[in-house]
Amino acid sequence: MIEGKTTLTFDCYGTLIDWESGIWDGFQQLLQTNNSTLMRQTCLEAFAEIESAVQKQQPGRLYPEVLQLTHELFAKRFALRTSPELDRRFGNFVPFWPAFPDSSDMLRRLKAHFRLVILSNVDRISFARSNERLGVEFDAIFTAEDVGSYKPNPENFAYMIQNLDCKKTEILHVAQSLFHDIKPATDAGLNSVWIDRQGLTDGGSWGATLKIDRVPQTEKRFSTLQEFTEFACKAK
Repeated sequence: MIEGKTTLTFDCYGTLIDWESGIWDGFQQLLQTNNSTLMRQTCLEAFAEIESAVQKQQPGRLYPEVLQLTHELFAKRFALRTSPELDRRFGNFVPFWPAFPDSSDMLRRLKAHFRLVILSNVDRISFARSNERLGVEFDAIFTAEDVGSYKPNPENFAYMIQNLDCKKTEILHVAQSLFHDIKPATDAGLNSVWIDRQGLTDGGSWGATLKIDRVPQTEKRFSTLQEFTEFACKAK
């Protein structure tokens, strides 16, 4: 699986950044203002449906605008009072989303053996702020802003592959989302490993990710980035 691989391409949000905690934190002001008792899982599932629909219907929107509209439509779905100020606050909340505890250290270890690349569903400014939390210099960064569409659109993977100076066989895609990453990466002819942060194979929840009917074929499944890093560095 690792033999011949020179380049690790990463999803960021859900894999390196704990976006579900960030999304839930971002909803708190809206929920508290409305004295809402909506549970975390309900909010994340609704977010997954609304955000994905906005990205598909309006792929040219920058990610803060996607989040702003998602917040507005989320409030409407649950009959909650919102405001342009609250919507904008949610739209600009990505810099406050925390990194997973293992992300920064493991990326530094992996960088000693591989080129590290980001393929992310955000804009460049939002990713730059998140990268301050990761503390690693990536060899290449590709965002939805660069491509003009959002994963799982196959154009995002095609754009990345076209702009990397290596063969497909040298790339290993590392990601949490089966919907956004593992399936389209597989369809693009890339090898991938699944970082099952949500513990789906142990009965965990899909959370802020849309469900897919069938788990795509991957090279291997890992529960954490640390588990993958130990495996990859040992193989090198």
